[in-house]
Amino acid sequence: MEKDKFHITELRTEYKKGKLDEKEVDENPFRQFEKWFEEAVKSDVAEVTAMTLATSTKQGRPSARIVLLKQIDDRGFVFFTNYESEKAKNIKENPLAALLFFWEPLERQIRISGEVEKISMKESFEYFHSRPMESQLGAWASMQSSVVTARDVLEMSFAMMKKKFQNGEIPLPPFWGGYRVIPDEFEYWQGRPNRLHDRVWYSLQKDGSWKISRLSP
Repeated sequence: MEKDKFHITELRTEYKKGKLDEKEVDENPFRQFEKWFEEAVKSDVAEVTAMTLATSTKQGRPSARIVLLKQIDDRGFVFFTNYESEKAKNIKENPLAALLFFWEPLERQIRISGEVEKISMKESFEYFHSRPMESQLGAWASMQSSVVTARDVLEMSFAMMKKKFQNGEIPLPPFWGGYRVIPDEFEYWQGRPNRLHDRVWYSLQKDGSWKISRLSP
């Protein structure tokens, strides 16, 4: 090996911070998420609501990006976006998606998958008007995923919107709102030594109950 040359195959991390037993997790995967989420909030996770959202076209071409979790209840996990963005076009063609949370300080990840639906306009309206004014203007200024010739174009659009709405409430853009991922699968992953990681899988049954299984790492 050449001196000081970087070799990715030599990078190693030994996971030792916790364990996960399928006999001890909550029978409801949403309650288990709340438990782990609270622990992540109390830890050193920099962006605890950050999650990878994976979608695909109807032909099966996948794409993934980081979005922020903004609402959660027993109906599902909500994020917000431009309805004309790439992710929104994917969802229209193929309304299935996967979410992935990775909380490195706890050596944990959570994988969630299921159907996706738009939330109500009322829910989008309420969240939109809870955002800072600059974020509201940003939603109007950006045609997400479209090609722009330079950043100056975005800055100019933002300035125009700021002037347009300077004397009143900023309305909810008709092209912006929330989606809800409705889970039918959860996987909770806890890093363990020797790559013998703990994986607990919840699968939704026809009667509405959740089956809990341990998966091989």
